[in-house]
Amino acid sequence: MPSMLDAVVVGAGPNGLTAAVELARRGHSVALFEARSTVGGGARTEELTLPGFRHDPCSAAHPLGVNSPAFRALPLQRYGLEWVHADLPMAHPFPDGSAAVLARSVAETAASFGPRDAGAYRRLVEPFLAKWDTLVRDFMSLPSTALPRDPVTLARFGLAGLPPSTLLMRRFRDEPVKALFSGLVAHVIAPLGGLATGAIGLVFALAAHARGWPLARGGSQAVSDALAAYLTDLGGAVHTDYEVKRLDDLPPARAYVFDTSPAALARIAGFGGYYDRFRYGPSVFKIDYALDGPVPWTAPEARAAGTVQVGASRAEIGTALHAASRAGRAPDRPFLITVQPSVADPTRAPEGKHVFWAYGHVPNGWRGDLTDAIERQLERFAPGFRDRVLARATTGPAELAAHNANYVGGDIACGAASGLQLLLRPRLSAFPYHTPHPAVFICSSATPPGPGVHGMSGHNAAKAVWRRLRQK
Repeated sequence: MPSMLDAVVVGAGPNGLTAAVELARRGHSVALFEARSTVGGGARTEELTLPGFRHDPCSAAHPLGVNSPAFRALPLQRYGLEWVHADLPMAHPFPDGSAAVLARSVAETAASFGPRDAGAYRRLVEPFLAKWDTLVRDFMSLPSTALPRDPVTLARFGLAGLPPSTLLMRRFRDEPVKALFSGLVAHVIAPLGGLATGAIGLVFALAAHARGWPLARGGSQAVSDALAAYLTDLGGAVHTDYEVKRLDDLPPARAYVFDTSPAALARIAGFGGYYDRFRYGPSVFKIDYALDGPVPWTAPEARAAGTVQVGASRAEIGTALHAASRAGRAPDRPFLITVQPSVADPTRAPEGKHVFWAYGHVPNGWRGDLTDAIERQLERFAPGFRDRVLARATTGPAELAAHNANYVGGDIACGAASGLQLLLRPRLSAFPYHTPHPAVFICSSATPPGPGVHGMSGHNAAKAVWRRLRQK
């Protein structure tokens, strides 16, 4: 190791790995330090239930990963990353056995909403889809890191997406599209009436139409492993089992980049109360299942989808979100996000068996058990589900926080994605990756563009570090 590194990165989640790769690609000497024995952060794969059943403890489907400008610019396929797709990116079943779908085809998606809303949906998404690659690059970057390539389209997207999703949904008349769109917003655990929640739903829908909602073959660990292997080939060093408690634990460097929560960064770097106003949001209660067969969804569309949203109506979804984020209690009928990886990737389970996970939203730090409520909800849409269960692994907020230190109180978004904090995080600043120390930067999901396995927070932070290194 050189006596003085150009950059040290702390935390080997997708953002820390991406930041390290971006710096190493430009000839900088980089070392990465991770507290756990393997890299991955929120993109890991483990045998949580039974031998041969490979589960993703957190992220599993990756609509933002396959569409990420950062990932698409890297040769990750050369390092083993392969995206696999189910027949449908996502389905949203209803208790009567029908379903709305989010398909690669805009026409197929619109048709599932019924004739009264099909045209309105096409008119909403098709203008943005035609310019998606430029739009997603502009949307996931910032003026402080990259000027918009298409400011007109970005401004139009802002006009449609900055208002609350409840306002955007006034374009539609019937329940299927409103329930599906509400579920899309709920992926970031944001109240439906919050600022810019319309943009959240639009981004997820457009991502599906552009490139789908794939999984990584073999599990989400493949994303992290590909990034780490590329970093090593570039000359970067990866150190695991190395917990950083203060800056003095790290080797001398010209820049330090933290893929950590703001609270952890403040503690390590001695920033005192600098991030005290940063809010952590609701958590989730997650169950990983080993199943004796596929989930017996009543709606056939759900059987073909990689991701399935479970919520009977927009009102039911809104009530569940309100309970977890505002009322401080677990919902009686939780809205569920579920992923069935072995529908697209049979290698994830023994022949004829399946892996499946589901989570519902709960308050930050909640200590109850949501297993019965989750399985009652699943039985509404997939009667006989419990009969397929071979084993389950439950993970509440405390276990999530123990598994990943960035999940404060079990908040998998690394900070509430609501209100102004959805757009301006971790502080009100035009330079969100900077800190009080000119050589210390933050690149976690607590920075724009926020949660998800996409590496763009690391990519954007790396640009701020380049400027620092050029100045020096």
